[in-house]
Parts: sequence; C-alpha cells; structure tokens
Amino acid sequence: MRNRDAKRQAILDTAYRLFRMQGFDATSVSEITAQVGGSKATIYSHFPSKEELFVECMMAAAEDYITGAIAQLDLSGTDPGAVLRHLGSNILNFGSSSDMVAVRRLMIAEATRSGIGKLFFAKLVALRTHVAAFLSRLMSAGALRPADAQLAATHLRVLLEAEIIEALLLRARDDIPDEKEIVLAANRAVAAFLRAYAPTVPEASKINE
Repeated sequence: MRNRDAKRQAILDTAYRLFRMQGFDATSVSEITAQVGGSKATIYSHFPSKEELFVECMMAAAEDYITGAIAQLDLSGTDPGAVLRHLGSNILNFGSSSDMVAVRRLMIAEATRSGIGKLFFAKLVALRTHVAAFLSRLMSAGALRPADAQLAATHLRVLLEAEIIEALLLRARDDIPDEKEIVLAANRAVAAFLRAYAPTVPEASKINE
C-alpha cells in the first residue's frame, strides 16, 4: 500500500508540473509515464482518465491545505468570529498565492473540455464539505444560527474571494496582496458572514434588554 501511495503521489507531482508548464493539450499520458516510470496502465490504475488526473493534481494542494487548516482550529474559545477570521485569513492567503491563482486560471480555461468543468466543480463541492462540517459544529454549539451548512460554506467562500481573488483571476490586478490586506479583507468577509449567520436572539431576550 505504501508503494502504491508513493507511486500515486509521484504521478500527481509530475502531472502537475507538466500541466502547469505545457497546458492540457500539450501534455500526454505517455510523457507523464516516461518521467514517472512504469506504463500507461499504471497511471490509469490510479486515475480513470487524463481529465481526472488533471483535475486531481490541480486540486490536491488545495484539499491538503484546507483540511489541514480546519484540523488545527481551536473551538474551545467562545468567539466564533475569531476562529472564522483566522480560517478566512489562512484560506485567502493560500488562494491568493501566485501558484493557486495560476491553477485556478488554468482550470477555468480548460473547463469546457471533456467534462473537466464538472469534475472541477465536484472537487470544489468536496472541499466545501470540509468547511461545511466545521460550520455545522459551530451551529450545533450555538455559535452560529442553524442553517444549511453547505450553503453557508458557499457564502463564506464567495465573501472571502470577492474582494481580492476575483480581481486576480481576471487579471484586474497583478500584485499579490500582502498580509495586512489579506487580514483586512478576511475580517470584512467574516463580518458580513456573521451578520447573516449570527445566532437569532429570542424575542423574550430582546424585550428584557
């Protein structure tokens, strides 16, 4: 199993490098095989198609980063805003890196090819499931109002990306934001998110205030 996992990672690393340098069309499974070693059958035993290999290697880093960032969050405190601002800053910092912006542009450029767009979207939904599970925990703890956690995760992503990522993807700006800008943008996004998902104050509590 360890050898199989190592082989899979080697395929992902090699495919990622070649796809980034040459694009989807100019990169063949034969070329990936030649650099990784083995045969085409080896690659297809891990990935059913070139399209699925493309999407998987493009999204692997994002999945590892986001799951790792969520796993490190401390929910023992009483301030959900602080936890969300920390998570938002981390996600925005990763998403606005030159490498991830280039990956997103490449994925969008290839989205109409052989179902790549659908595969890409499915991976994004899977990533949001990790965030949704975290938000669901906050909802269960009463830190956020009960709601559709998947939809809440989508809203959080859109708010985080609107101020910086969108401009980078569309080449409306070329400079990578510094840490101060990222923190401020994440704070504004989380503030807007909390206005929508803050716990509902019971009417009786309002009257007694």
